[in-house]
Amino acid sequence: MFGGVGNRGLVGLAVAAAAGGLVVFGPGGGSADAAAACAGIGASPARTQLRAWGTVKTVGFGTGELRLYKGNGYACAVTAAKNPGARRQMSVTIQARGSAPAGDSGSYTRMAGPVTVHSGSRCVRATGAIAGSAVETGWVC
Repeated sequence: MFGGVGNRGLVGLAVAAAAGGLVVFGPGGGSADAAAACAGIGASPARTQLRAWGTVKTVGFGTGELRLYKGNGYACAVTAAKNPGARRQMSVTIQARGSAPAGDSGSYTRMAGPVTVHSGSRCVRATGAIAGSAVETGWVC
């Protein structure tokens, strides 16, 4: 873990957002699975008002895709494998300008992340890697 909000912290963030009366985001453009993951694992449409995360940038590379989403003052990133299946080293990091990066890495079959940070109106950047192939978004404002 790189610090910041990771997989476990993301679930807490979703619970806190629902308790605080904030809108929790759901499936959007790009990949519905990744956007739903950025909303918080297990978000139920029956209990939560769903809105789409805005896909800000998608960057493809040899073994997968890095996806960056933004919505309601937060930014989220995932690295998704083109061919899910075998376990391999994957990672994703996201950083809001002026803040420390947050990330997730490990041996996964399908996706690293989601990783969410509070971005407000600041620019964000993300990096992703699968089995040695890496890509970055650069600063996205």
